[in-house]
Amino acid sequence: MPKKYHITPKPAAPRFTPVGRSGIIDWEEDCLKCGTCVKKRCLYNVYKERSFDYRTMVDSIDYTCKNCFWCIQSCPRGVLSKTINPEFLKMGDAYWKPEMILANWFQAETGKIPVSGAGYRGPFSGPGFDSMWTDMSEIVRPTRDGIHGREYISTAIDIGRKMHRLQFDASGMVELSIPPLVETQLPILFNVLPFGNIGKGITQSMAKAARQVQVMMYLAAQDYEASLEPYRSHLIPLSAGDGSDISEELLGGVRMVELAYVPNVMDRVRRIKAAYPNLVVSVRMALNQQAKSATLDLARSGVEVVHLCADYQGNVPTTGDTPLFVKDVVRDIHVDLVTECLRDEVTLLMSGGIALAEHVPKALICGADGVAVDLPLLIGLECRLCKRCVHGKSCPVELESIEADYGSQRLVNLMCAWWSQLIEVMGAMGIRDVRRVRGEAGRAMFFEDLERDTFGAMFGAKLHQ
Repeated sequence: MPKKYHITPKPAAPRFTPVGRSGIIDWEEDCLKCGTCVKKRCLYNVYKERSFDYRTMVDSIDYTCKNCFWCIQSCPRGVLSKTINPEFLKMGDAYWKPEMILANWFQAETGKIPVSGAGYRGPFSGPGFDSMWTDMSEIVRPTRDGIHGREYISTAIDIGRKMHRLQFDASGMVELSIPPLVETQLPILFNVLPFGNIGKGITQSMAKAARQVQVMMYLAAQDYEASLEPYRSHLIPLSAGDGSDISEELLGGVRMVELAYVPNVMDRVRRIKAAYPNLVVSVRMALNQQAKSATLDLARSGVEVVHLCADYQGNVPTTGDTPLFVKDVVRDIHVDLVTECLRDEVTLLMSGGIALAEHVPKALICGADGVAVDLPLLIGLECRLCKRCVHGKSCPVELESIEADYGSQRLVNLMCAWWSQLIEVMGAMGIRDVRRVRGEAGRAMFFEDLERDTFGAMFGAKLHQ
């Protein structure tokens, strides 16, 4: 019996003091000097271990404070109070909320699932992935020994073309040649990063983490260098042209490559497959209005993998002013492939807008076989999404100088936390194999469907805020 897949996290403290959600206001001039200072009795020792980072002008207590409010409520003079940190509110953008950045920081540091406290006080619904909810019916009748017990939950996926049927000769042998498949232990791939000070340290951190958690990593063909040789079997060279920019030496040592979509891309795919029949060749397609028909044509032509790419916020351009969200477009393409009886033969990967661990099972439910993540990896390495690097300015956390051993451990921790949450969701749905989650829309509720079929008719249509 194969060994169970498991990721073991190790604490990886941040190099720079992170920006915290709230800050302590301390009116020390009003202190009574009572001798029983609440700061000395903090359960988490945040005052004792308090420090100030003069490089980034950040107080450590803003990040380490657990927001229990014990010191504020217990101070006899009431000199302590808390307020939202204005620097925290400036992080990210309209899609990448500060809370998302903070959650991924915590997971990259500890490898643990972030817990917000007793009860959920956030919005019931929202745009993007927040407009769907997963089925948690199995929570009321859990298994005997939990998700890490004897009933193993598989998170492995196979990337490549699957056979529609088997054909046997008179002796009972399979007549058809079995197409190559790439197995990864998570339905997650490391995508190329859209921006950032991408130095050797970041690339090697990603490659080392990909090998450790047994997933695949995209790499622009021109960025391959000798230092990445130990990780070559986990790399997916990404060609911007016909594949000629990928060296023969690299093609002979990798399991999968990806070509950018052009109208005659299948001719390029066949040319590579003729020379390297055991290589899985993927086609990267930017999502737009023609993506649906183009994906169907590729599937009919025998493509192995289609990688559907939205922008880093998950938006897909349309003719109108409001873009579509990636989950809705992928869901439409998945349904069309099912209608054409082609869905089980081709692998669909998607990227763009994957910001939190919960987005992975939601993307799979919408029809993707796997997802490629980008910015969460950068955030795991302490990026604040300030985009100073885009404008040629210095990075406040010096990403260009990160060491591979440290960076890879942060990414392993992040994937450990995401893996734990994925099997939590699968265990709650009663699903033991992540491949069964693909397209399982009956295991989810969609805001738009509920409004159209139920609540909208009774209370009137409700729009996302």
